[in-house]
Amino acid sequence: MADRGFTPTQLAARAAYLLRGNDLGTMTSAAPRLYPHMWSWDAAFVAVGLAPLSVERAVVELDTLLSAQWKNGMIPHIVFANGVDGYFPGPGRWECGTLAAHAPSGTQTSGITQPPVHAIAVQRILDHSRRHGRSTRAVAEEFLDRRWPDLVRWHRWLANARDLDGNGRIALYHGWESGMDNSPRWDHSYANVVAGVMPTYLREDLSHVADTGQRPSNGEYDRYLWLLEEMKTVRYDDAELATAMSFAVEDVFVSAVFSMACEVLATIGEEHSMPNSDVRELHGWAARFRQGVLTTTDQRSGAARDFDLRSGRWISTETLAMFSPLLCGGLSRDAERALLRTFEGPKFCGHPDLRYAVPPSTSPVSGDFRPREYWRGPVWPVMTWLFSWAFARRGWAERAHLLRSEGLRQASDGSFAEYYEPFTGQPLGSMQQSWTAAAVLDWLG
Repeated sequence: MADRGFTPTQLAARAAYLLRGNDLGTMTSAAPRLYPHMWSWDAAFVAVGLAPLSVERAVVELDTLLSAQWKNGMIPHIVFANGVDGYFPGPGRWECGTLAAHAPSGTQTSGITQPPVHAIAVQRILDHSRRHGRSTRAVAEEFLDRRWPDLVRWHRWLANARDLDGNGRIALYHGWESGMDNSPRWDHSYANVVAGVMPTYLREDLSHVADTGQRPSNGEYDRYLWLLEEMKTVRYDDAELATAMSFAVEDVFVSAVFSMACEVLATIGEEHSMPNSDVRELHGWAARFRQGVLTTTDQRSGAARDFDLRSGRWISTETLAMFSPLLCGGLSRDAERALLRTFEGPKFCGHPDLRYAVPPSTSPVSGDFRPREYWRGPVWPVMTWLFSWAFARRGWAERAHLLRSEGLRQASDGSFAEYYEPFTGQPLGSMQQSWTAAAVLDWLG
């Protein structure tokens, strides 16, 4: 079916206009209505999109995020914009400033984290700075020199505080930390979360999305918020969270992203003569977490699994997480080929009813598939971008190009939706989503 969308030039102009419109000065809101603050991995992807427009502004984006880094090294998943309401749970519900010893002073944040994609943004900023004059390159390199210790502290916190058993897998205490909030990956783990008595609340998200079926249910939100209460009882202390939380999983996707990000940051460190001890540490983490991902995989299919630390059970789902080894590498040749066949075949990108050949968040052949509901089926352009970028990095130029071209066809409607219905291509969730525009700008840049 032909797509009568915007031309690449028009689309790039609209994407740049969107990011300017969502610019709050030193941070970019994830979306103007539904997400009016800064989200951690959104900010990294936004910086990727800002880099071809302005290296200087991309640096400001990451500077703002890193200025909110906790003293223990954690980058929080939300940095709240001053004087901006309209999102729940807000800083008053998290209470990090009064409860958490490691929370930053003068900045309000959430008390959990998100996937560590930030090294990718740093690399893209450096890549674009090389296309400009000496002054622009100096901005990027000064940023790297100044923020290198913070980036390494961030990776060190993940490797030390969240690899509970030293097996190379990141532990999460909330589905929000995965970035894939209500994915079928977490159904079993959330089923074991029993919400107790807690303060009443009003969901802001439902007032911004006409079809509430696109969002998690109220029952799910009760569990989400109960986990916040559990964190607050131990004052967000890393040492106590491991035993206090009723939700605790090892996330294979975040672990693969972390392995990949460690390699990226190590390469940056080598190229810019950063301390050898840091570079060695990063390479070591990359190898450890790559091996951690591999120990979750099926030897024949290559598919990866999450692990529920509370029940002691593996979590096998037909979701994007099963393709985690394609990001970080390490599979045998036969297993990798088998996993790529699944990715490109009728369970995912090759499903005959898909409007565009891009990966849905959950396989259309899965019993968990819901084509309009958040991470249970819709296509997320930012995930298409991430796999395209990772495939290019691994030398799979043709596969990367196909994802890019199909992703751009999908985005050519110019709505820059948060996610899309995989069969009809209908834009869903929040419109004017910053990271969708950022993905387009990087593809076209």
